[in-house]
Amino acid sequence: MPVMSHRRGVALMLLVTLLWSIAGVVSRHLESAPPFEVTFWRSAANAVALLCLLGWLRGPRELWREVRQGGWLLWVAGLCWAVMFTAFMVALALTTVANVLITMSLAPAFTALLARVALGHKLPVRTWTAIALAGVGIAWMYGSQVGGGSMSDLLGTVVALTVPIGGALMWTLAQHNARAHPDDRRDMTPAVLIGAVISSLVTLPLSVPFSASGHDIGLLVMLGVVQLAIPCVLAVAVGQVLKAPEASLLGLLEILFGVIWTWLGSSEAPTAAVIGGGALVLLALAGNEALALRERRF
Repeated sequence: MPVMSHRRGVALMLLVTLLWSIAGVVSRHLESAPPFEVTFWRSAANAVALLCLLGWLRGPRELWREVRQGGWLLWVAGLCWAVMFTAFMVALALTTVANVLITMSLAPAFTALLARVALGHKLPVRTWTAIALAGVGIAWMYGSQVGGGSMSDLLGTVVALTVPIGGALMWTLAQHNARAHPDDRRDMTPAVLIGAVISSLVTLPLSVPFSASGHDIGLLVMLGVVQLAIPCVLAVAVGQVLKAPEASLLGLLEILFGVIWTWLGSSEAPTAAVIGGGALVLLALAGNEALALRERRF
């Protein structure tokens, strides 16, 4: 396989964030599917698509071998993916797309804090500053909801918070494994497949009897393939080229793209508090990642 250039890696990461960002606007065009059934169809389609993609890229026997010999880390990472797949769609059913996406953007800050506590990683001043500013932004966004009694938005925010927490746990475990076993460079892509399977199995009994229309199932299958399976495989390839801060910085574009798609493609417009608080969160996180990238270059 030829080595991917940096420019192509950036372009591919932009495509990945663009594909990831369509979930919100597509979910606003569903007709009748309840939250758990929405999650089931999306996760099941993702699992089937990943099984086909990874089986084609590696061969069925090699894929099965990786799953069997992946160890506890692979399965814990798969469980984290399952939580993220499930919580994301349930949160979208409870609150706005902008609330969910901006809450998810806290993943880098949560990862930094968890790595500090669990692994003893020292955090630079820029990261502490970014975490503090992001906290102010989140308080700005949701302060009015607490006062206004919007229980659905509050519950949706709590559910959405499990997405960055799950991501932070997964990456912290991966860093722990890399420190404990420096020669163990396992590909964690099968964990995404495991997570999709777990998510679909958990939500299946909660989805019966099915009530989604053919229109809804078609959209959800499309999300499972186009919004999850394909970009997840592409993101793994991009991760071999781009530095972590650069990939994280580009990944923040998912929030911008997602809010714009939903604003243009539905009647859902973000409030002034969401725009102001969200902008502060993104500015803090983007500034931290940009400074980290600059430090690595010099």
